[in-house]
Amino acid sequence: MPKTIKGRSKKKAASRKPVKKTVKKKVAKKKITKKKTLKKTVKKTARKKAAKKSKSAGTPIKSRPTMIEPGPPPRTIPPVEEPASNEEAIGTVTHYYSHLGVAVVQINKGTLRTGNTIHVKGHVTDFTQAVESMEYEHQHIDQAAAGQSVGLKVKDHAREHDIVFVLK
Repeated sequence: MPKTIKGRSKKKAASRKPVKKTVKKKVAKKKITKKKTLKKTVKKTARKKAAKKSKSAGTPIKSRPTMIEPGPPPRTIPPVEEPASNEEAIGTVTHYYSHLGVAVVQINKGTLRTGNTIHVKGHVTDFTQAVESMEYEHQHIDQAAAGQSVGLKVKDHAREHDIVFVLK
C-alpha cells in the first residue's frame, strides 16, 4: 500500500495540476507628440507672402478685366401644360391604390359626373377614359362637387399630382 500524504495517495498527489498565477500586464504609455505651435505656422505663411510680394514688386501692374462672379443660375419654371380647348381642369390625383386600380381625386372646381370622359395628364401619365365608378366615403355616387375627394376606378396607373381634366 502506497504512503499517503495527508490522507491522499502518491498517485493522486502527483496528478494534481499546479495552479497558474495571473500576471497583470503593463499598459504601454501613449507617446506624447508635440503639436506645431501657432507662431511657427504664422511665421511660415508670412514668409511665403513676403516672398510673393517681392517677386511681383519688380513687374508692372497690368489691368485685368473684372470678372463677374457667377451667381445661382436663373430659376426656370417648368412649362405648364395648357389644356386643350375642349378640356377643363377639375382636380388633381392625391393618391393611387395600385392593388385596386383606384385613384383618389381632389375636385377643385366644377363637377364630375359618372359618364363624363376624363383625361389624366402628368409627368409620365397620359390617358383618357370614361368615368364608370365613383365613390365618396365608401358610398357610390353619381356626381361630385368642388371640395370633395372621390375615388375613381381608372384603367391605367395614375400618380400623385397628376391633373384631371374633364372633356366638354
